Amino acid sequence: MSNWTPKRFWKTAAAVATDGGFTVQLDGRAVKTPAKSLLVVPTMALAQAIALEWDAQVDQVRPETMPLTRTANSAIDKVTPQKTEVAALIAAYGESDQLCYRAEGPAELCERQAKAWDPLLDWAADHLGARLNVGSGVMHVAQNPIAVETLAARVHALDSFSLAAFHDLVAISGSLILGFAVTEGRLTADDAWFASRIDEDWQIELWGRDDEAEALANSKRLAFQQAARFHKLVQN
Repeated sequence: MSNWTPKRFWKTAAAVATDGGFTVQLDGRAVKTPAKSLLVVPTMALAQAIALEWDAQVDQVRPETMPLTRTANSAIDKVTPQKTEVAALIAAYGESDQLCYRAEGPAELCERQAKAWDPLLDWAADHLGARLNVGSGVMHVAQNPIAVETLAARVHALDSFSLAAFHDLVAISGSLILGFAVTEGRLTADDAWFASRIDEDWQIELWGRDDEAEALANSKRLAFQQAARFHKLVQN
């Protein structure tokens, strides 16, 4: 029984308008979340993309091929009931953002970090109204409480669906600023991903590739791209 997976039982999946937004129907029956709530999303674009995921299932339903559906389920079942707590968890990255922690050497790595990250911190100061401090090494870098609170207010202002996607962008990259850079259109998802990987890519150049680590990185990159796509669909 542990290997049992649900089989496709419907012929067509369609996105339709409903009370409070848009939903997906399978042969006219509305899709529900794992917690048995009606799957209602804020935009038709997102509902249509989710419907395509359901339509792409063949004999068996494979949740790993349905990232938009999974994130929508998470937004409804997990984020909405505890939105304040989730936002606070994400906002805490502002106190230890990856972009604020620089290598002490070698010089080439320091230069790569500065070239990629300094413009983003400048952008955050100008566009987000929060100037974060930078330090070298692993010791904690104290941040201006006003800057941290400014970033936190922006996180708490996100709706549950945007927050579900934003959580993945920040948690995967280790950077609140990179998350905002994607959602605010400052960087593409790919550019933000590469910016988050400067230290890892440096190590790869020094010591070579590891198949297991590369597979994990590819999985995270895909999840990062999917989160960015979900966020864009929420805004359409």
